[in-house]
Amino acid sequence: MDLELWWLILPPLFFALGWLAARIDIKQLLRETRKLPLAYYKGLNFLLNEEQDKAIAEFVEIVKSDPHSIDLNFALGSMFRKKGEHERAILVHQTLLGRNDISPEQRGKGEFELALDYFKAGLFDRAEELLTKLLDSPHERTASQYLLDIYQQEKKWEKAIATASRISNGSSAFQHEVAEFHCELAQRDIANSKAEEAKVHLDRALQVHRKCVRANILLGDIAVAEKRFAQAVEYWKKIETQDPQFLSLVGQRLIDAYKEDGRSAEGLQLLKAYLSSYPSLDILEIVFQSMSEQEGLESARDFLYGELRRNATMLGLKSLVEAEIHFVPAERRPDLEAIRNLLHDNTKKLAMYQCRQCGFRARQYYWHCPGCTGWETYSPKLGGDSAV
Repeated sequence: MDLELWWLILPPLFFALGWLAARIDIKQLLRETRKLPLAYYKGLNFLLNEEQDKAIAEFVEIVKSDPHSIDLNFALGSMFRKKGEHERAILVHQTLLGRNDISPEQRGKGEFELALDYFKAGLFDRAEELLTKLLDSPHERTASQYLLDIYQQEKKWEKAIATASRISNGSSAFQHEVAEFHCELAQRDIANSKAEEAKVHLDRALQVHRKCVRANILLGDIAVAEKRFAQAVEYWKKIETQDPQFLSLVGQRLIDAYKEDGRSAEGLQLLKAYLSSYPSLDILEIVFQSMSEQEGLESARDFLYGELRRNATMLGLKSLVEAEIHFVPAERRPDLEAIRNLLHDNTKKLAMYQCRQCGFRARQYYWHCPGCTGWETYSPKLGGDSAV
């Protein structure tokens, strides 16, 4: 009976103890909350209302009165950085790192935040030094990604390759970028008349990413420089299996190489086949000019008419008007010339390459977009290569 009585007493006892513990916790929480300065709540309110300048002012006052508030210092430094006030952000994070009472985790976080301050301020050498120290820390992956950005902006391609390989860790990630880094090294070697070294980098680019169109374009360029025209043609023909839309970038190269190799007619037929399978204004222009030289202007004009019926474009229409000027009576030429000039003025903005990622437009083709720094984000077709 005594045992049964104890069992009846235990549940109310546990309930009372729990209630008492909760009351103590609540009182402790209320005491700690009352300790927070009014400026803290004002700052939060300004943040919620997206008034960052006023929020920063309030938090600065708190930090002045309580310089040991580490988390608030981190928040304040990040806010300065987002506002573009890099010097103030750097000062906040440098002050934090100068303290002896922060934990190793907080020190690592402080070094990472300071590295970001330097990066955003364009002080890449200082950012690189700090980020390199963090490669054996919990911030390793993010630090590596920022290092990769730095190496690309500073054109340190060997370091970019090593960093991208570290991030990918044997996976297929970054294979596209690594191939482009090798192409950049090859381009540098070509400019310095180091063809053999360039070939090594281009072979590596294709090993990393077999669909690297740029590698085959550059290998073809090297072959032309070495008077190996047939080999150059073979390199460029491989582009059809990699990405046929890039054939428009090598159309003129192909026709010139065939001509140097004494096979102009064969080259013209190849480009006609490409034009039939992969319509492109660039290739159409090249075919038109080649037909004018090989078969005469009238035959080229008739071909152009047929192609425009199949795939009409504003820029193609301008080319047709230019061709037609040679066949009309002299008294009609001023009218066609006026039409040609009008088309020229209206298609000037169309005859540009455009980045698919950020929309940046340029008259030349970029492998590395100056706007968003993406690789191969430009369409290889002119912006005006669309139907009218």
